[in-house]
Amino acid sequence: MDILEHIGSVLADFSNPKKRVFLGYLFLTVLIALVWLVAVRRSSLKRALHQIFDRKILFSASAKADYKIFLINRVFTLFISPLLVSQLAIATALFYALHNVDFLQRGAFSDAPTGVIVALFTITIFVVDDFTKYLLHRWMHHWPLLWAIHKTHHSAETMTPITVYRTHPLEGILFSLRSAVAQGTTMAVFLFLFGNAVDLYTVLGVNVMSFVFHVTGSNLRHSHISIRYWAWLEHILISPAQHQVHHSIAREHHDKNFGVALAVWDWLFGSLHLSERDADLKFGLQPSEAHPSRLLDIYLRPFADMARIVKRRLGKLRINIIRRSVRHR
Repeated sequence: MDILEHIGSVLADFSNPKKRVFLGYLFLTVLIALVWLVAVRRSSLKRALHQIFDRKILFSASAKADYKIFLINRVFTLFISPLLVSQLAIATALFYALHNVDFLQRGAFSDAPTGVIVALFTITIFVVDDFTKYLLHRWMHHWPLLWAIHKTHHSAETMTPITVYRTHPLEGILFSLRSAVAQGTTMAVFLFLFGNAVDLYTVLGVNVMSFVFHVTGSNLRHSHISIRYWAWLEHILISPAQHQVHHSIAREHHDKNFGVALAVWDWLFGSLHLSERDADLKFGLQPSEAHPSRLLDIYLRPFADMARIVKRRLGKLRINIIRRSVRHR
């Protein structure tokens, strides 16, 4: 029975509606892809089904590595999650810290209608969560030490919904801490300002915005089905095709479309790239950063890369110190 419980814990994301790979969302993903290919791209039903369930994609070496990484990372998460700082810990600490801010009054907006509070909380936590994902994702591409970790995700040469789990455990820890800080901070501020009006259902309920994001095809972002939006909408929401552009190795797609749900952050900070009709994208890493789908490479290469980066930086620092000392003699 214990073994079955452990297996159930590892595969729990498929039965959890808060997770992207919830079976209900995967079913809707297939349905959306089918409608897109048949109604928009004018494919036959047989051809559309063949394209969606393309064995060359689903059983490629890259995809098989994704499935193995998913299982290994889920086991790792079960052990490491209890050791990480939680949303509750951050929310509690900040809630009491806000009492020491003179110009803030506890419960200042506690008389606001419950519906307004629920709507405001839902929108706020979604926007804060999405913006912090954008920031961390952008930093992971721009800071060499973080890129050494993040390029595990970009090493995927074919993409399936499980590719979202193709991350190094260190990246998983960073994103878990980001989530705890972003959501814990939002919860603390709302509890302090709205008091008892922020009830258990407001704080712990399923976030409507995330639910909408998942039922409208979030899994298609990591897939070979390139669904585009209108150009004006791709300035607001990241389409599946835009995220596929982000994974492209083409030079013109480098460091583009860091957003998860909202494209406005890319639009504001100059990293937006609209999707391209019938684009033949190649996924993966540049040949100089080739990252095979062998598990040892995926898990150990980032540590070797980070060690080289630190060694190189320390070497430059040492040279600069020597040069300064020579000048002052």
